[in-house]
Amino acid sequence: MAAPLALAWEVNGLQLAGLSLGQPGARPLLALHGLLDNAASFEVLATLLDQYHVVAVDLTGHGRSDCRSPDAGYQIWDDLPELLGVLDQLGWHTFALMGHSRGAMIATLLASVIPERVSHLVLLDAIAPKAVSEGDFPLQLRRFLDDKRRWSQRRNRVYPSVDAAVASRARTWGPGSGAGAQALVERNLRSCEKGFTWTTDLRLRGASAVKLSSAHIDAAFGALSMPTLLFVARPEGAEELAVVLQARAAIAQLEVVQVSGGHHFHMESGAAIVARQISRFLQK
Repeated sequence: MAAPLALAWEVNGLQLAGLSLGQPGARPLLALHGLLDNAASFEVLATLLDQYHVVAVDLTGHGRSDCRSPDAGYQIWDDLPELLGVLDQLGWHTFALMGHSRGAMIATLLASVIPERVSHLVLLDAIAPKAVSEGDFPLQLRRFLDDKRRWSQRRNRVYPSVDAAVASRARTWGPGSGAGAQALVERNLRSCEKGFTWTTDLRLRGASAVKLSSAHIDAAFGALSMPTLLFVARPEGAEELAVVLQARAAIAQLEVVQVSGGHHFHMESGAAIVARQISRFLQK
C-alpha cells in the first residue's frame, strides 16, 4: 500500500486537512473520524482495505484542520457543507462512506441527504446521537450556553513530551497503545513554548444547542436507501441498543455486526476481522 499522502482543501473559508490512504483511482471511500480523533484513526484499517482509495478527513476543529470562528459551533450537521466541498474538489460523485463514533453520526446525516451518491454506508460503533425530546429544548439550550462560556475560557493542557500526551490520551479516551495510537495523538498535537499541546478545539466537548428528536432520527434512517453496515462493540449499553433497534425498524438494508474490543476496535488487534467484513460488504 502507498504511504499516506497529505491532502488539503479550502472550503467556505476554512482550511481542511486529510490523508489519502491507498491507491488513487481505486474505488473511493470517504472516512470520517470520531470526536477528538483525526484522519490517522483510519491508517490501520485502510492498510487492510488496499483495494480502495480511502480519503480520511480531519473534521473541523480536529487534527490539522482549522477550528471554527468564536461565534460558530460544532453541531454534527455543521460539517456537511464542508464535506460536500471536499467531495467536489475530489471529483467524487459516487462513493462509499465510512464513519466512526461522531463521524458515523455525521456519515448517517450526509448519506440521508445525498443517498443517490453514497453506494454503501459503513458505521463503526455509532449510527445516530441519543434522541432528545422537544420538551427538553430549554434545558438543552441552557447546557449549551453554560458549556460555551466554560469551554471558551479554558485552554488545552500542555505536555512535556509526545509520550506524555500519548499516555494521557490512553488513560482518558483511548485507544490505549500501538503505532495507530501514536499516529493519532501526534496528528492532534502542535509544539508550544513548554512542550506540546492539542490542536483540538475544546468547544467540541460542549453540549449542542439543539439535539435531534426521535422523529428527526427516524426520518434520517428512512432516507438511507443504500446498503448499510453497522458494527457494534460489545457490550453495548441500553441507550446504544435502543438506537440500534430504532435503526433496524427504519433502515431497509441494514446489517448489524457485533465485534469484540473497545470503542476504537478498528485500530486494535481485531482490525483485520473488521476489514474482511467491510470488504465483503462493499462487494454487494
